[in-house]
Amino acid sequence: MPWLLALRGIVGREILRFLHQRERFLGALVRPLIWLLVFAAGFRAALGVAIVPPYQTYIPYEVYIVPGLLGMIQLFNGMQSSLSMVYDREMGSMRLLLTSPLPRWWLLVCKLVAGVAVSLLQCWAFLLIATLFGIELPGPGWLTVLPALILNGIMLGALGLVLSSTIRQLENFAGVMNFVVFPLFFCSPALYPLYKMRESSETLYWICEINPFGHGVELIRHALYGQVSWPDLGMVTAVALVLLALAVRGYDPRRGLMKRKGG
Repeated sequence: MPWLLALRGIVGREILRFLHQRERFLGALVRPLIWLLVFAAGFRAALGVAIVPPYQTYIPYEVYIVPGLLGMIQLFNGMQSSLSMVYDREMGSMRLLLTSPLPRWWLLVCKLVAGVAVSLLQCWAFLLIATLFGIELPGPGWLTVLPALILNGIMLGALGLVLSSTIRQLENFAGVMNFVVFPLFFCSPALYPLYKMRESSETLYWICEINPFGHGVELIRHALYGQVSWPDLGMVTAVALVLLALAVRGYDPRRGLMKRKGG
């Protein structure tokens, strides 16, 4: 019961914080909508009206980038969660939370689940608005994409936890976020298929191939059409477990940032 109470309390706190921060909600939606409505027109003119994604069906370019924009939402949400961790640590609330009698790894898992729950709210709001603009997605895809979004959210949330365990000051967060977010996003099939990237640069293509964020996008893309990409599923799962282990180690007072700061 104490474990479930901690989970409910942390998740509820994060959801209430998100609902009270309307600017954060609007920012999470405006960013992918701009890419969807503005940049899609330019990319469609350059790449053609339709492209051939891995499942070998022709779809409009606006539909192709929807999984990439869902990944963008979860990526920025993971970074936002890490920012809140740094802020809570400076304010002292994070230290108070970590001194509870529950295992530290469970508290980090609760924080991770809370971040995933917030990202799911943002993703479904984006999908709803996208359909209002005429983006047609498979009806069952709204449900089949859920496991992919959860797993991808766990991976990106764990990445945020790792970053928050290494950032000592809030002022350093913006630079670190730009250094992480933009390479992950642009070196991925979020905006363009990888075979197009390969036509341009073989080296850049292989960089995109080993990008875990790209595998998360492909996992979401297949899930929207009721398919499972097993290589992408294995990669995302493995990276999520490794990042979560690194986050738990980073918040270990005997090894991580808490020890270096004398906490």
